[in-house]
Amino acid sequence: PFNHAHKVSKFCYADKDLIHKAIAASVAARREWDLKPVQDRAAVLFKAADVISGPKRGEVLAKTMIGQQGKTVIQAEIDAAAELIDFFRFNAKHAVELEAAQPMDVEGSTNTAIYRGLEGFVAAVSPFNFTAIGGNLAATPAGNVVLWKPSDTAMSASYAVYRILRECGLPPNIIQFLPADGPVFGDAVTSSEHLAGINFTGSVTFKHLWKQVAHNLDMYKTFPRLAGCGGKNFHFVHKSANVRSVVNGTVRSAFEYGGQKCSACSRMYVPAGLWPDVKQQLLDAVKQIRVGDPVEDLGAFFSAVIDDKSFSRIKKYLDDAKSSPELEVIAGGNCDDSKGYFVEPTIITTKDPQHPIMAQEIFGPVLSVYVYPDDDYKDVLSLVDRTSPYALTGAVFALDSVVDEASKILRNAAGNFYINDKSTGSVVAQQPFGGARASTNDKPGGPHYVLRWTSPQVVKETHVPLTQWKYPYMA
Repeated sequence: PFNHAHKVSKFCYADKDLIHKAIAASVAARREWDLKPVQDRAAVLFKAADVISGPKRGEVLAKTMIGQQGKTVIQAEIDAAAELIDFFRFNAKHAVELEAAQPMDVEGSTNTAIYRGLEGFVAAVSPFNFTAIGGNLAATPAGNVVLWKPSDTAMSASYAVYRILRECGLPPNIIQFLPADGPVFGDAVTSSEHLAGINFTGSVTFKHLWKQVAHNLDMYKTFPRLAGCGGKNFHFVHKSANVRSVVNGTVRSAFEYGGQKCSACSRMYVPAGLWPDVKQQLLDAVKQIRVGDPVEDLGAFFSAVIDDKSFSRIKKYLDDAKSSPELEVIAGGNCDDSKGYFVEPTIITTKDPQHPIMAQEIFGPVLSVYVYPDDDYKDVLSLVDRTSPYALTGAVFALDSVVDEASKILRNAAGNFYINDKSTGSVVAQQPFGGARASTNDKPGGPHYVLRWTSPQVVKETHVPLTQWKYPYMA
């Protein structure tokens, strides 16, 4: 089966010694690279975007579909082509434009901001679920030097992106592609005095890396920049919402790519008055979802989850739900790992709005629903805000007057906030992405993300000899 294929033998993994050699090579390459004009460095990404949009498009898409990631052709096109191309083009554009942001001059002196790279290397630890995120985590900080640890389950597509960058003029040792065991890589990079940043997607492992950085803080030449995110995202529905819009948006957000998106809707709050209609339409929609091999069945809506660990974790949640008196599985709930790791699209209702299934990140095709009394919506909005440690994405379906109330109560509950739209689908340069709380809000896809990976220097040049200056009180 496709999602058992293309695994890289751990005999091919970089060990700690090799990672330290890669760090040394990065540090050696950094000085010359950092002095290159930003336009020259950005040109690599502009060219790579052109190559991916043209001659290499099919290869990157195919490897995103069959290189264990198991994306449908539509999801692969959105990810490995459109979003990756946009990341490269817009981030390169933002980097060039950043130099235009200069401090003011005054009579007798000029002031210049120089956007240097970080003094050291950036460790990019990329996830399996988006080829675009892998490319972005490694390439956008590549005004610096980067050690890229790809996900074990996205190796083929990630390597294709790396090869394209090299073929488009990226010099050796600027980005180094280092498949490695996660703990070995983490231990190696966090124990190096040259660590200048960690660019990561995820939350649990990210906390562990943050603790390692804190433990080693005194050894670093500079405070490392840390970026990471996780999500337990919500759809809040008010009685004034359009039911068809709610259902269509929720089905897509919860089940596209099997819910394996950090922005996927995994908890939903529905008023009792609307629940019969919402429930029936959700059940009807789920019946139409086809789950299968994305290559053999181009009509499949989503495919297998990524690996056995993910399958086992999701299955445990479903088994617990079936035996819990507080939960009811109203759709799906079955798993099959005989030919790949397949999980049915599942909807679970809960009597307890603070049940762990409403708070913990599952990362699979599982939607939990809490049905609340219609007139309690303000209390439920407060409940939404405090239920989960994550504040990544969220959506409110309601008329304008309620949206205003919800926006105030949920001000800190989501870094990407959607009004009458699904919680997934942020577009580069349109909705820069990132949340707070258990996520660092770095906003990739926007102009500020590039600034995150720079160390600005301000230079004042005086044009009047100091010998001619007098203090105001001197005669």
